[in-house]
Amino acid sequence: MPKVNVSLDEDVRDDLIRLVPPRKRSQVVNEALRKELLRRKRESAAETLQLLRKKTATLIGRDVLRAVREDRTSH
Repeated sequence: MPKVNVSLDEDVRDDLIRLVPPRKRSQVVNEALRKELLRRKRESAAETLQLLRKKTATLIGRDVLRAVREDRTSH
């Protein structure tokens, strides 16, 4: 596993040392970072969807049905 140097706030470091056994610290930091990165990815995806919703026209049911039928007959 590649190593990375990061800086931690002193209180976070103290809690990590106090609460997590020495051979488990990398695992705990890795899991916490993975969760945060997933949260950020989801947030970014949600923002992208919001922008797309604003840029695209809103279709009502019959418009969707008509578009599907047109697509099916064009093949």
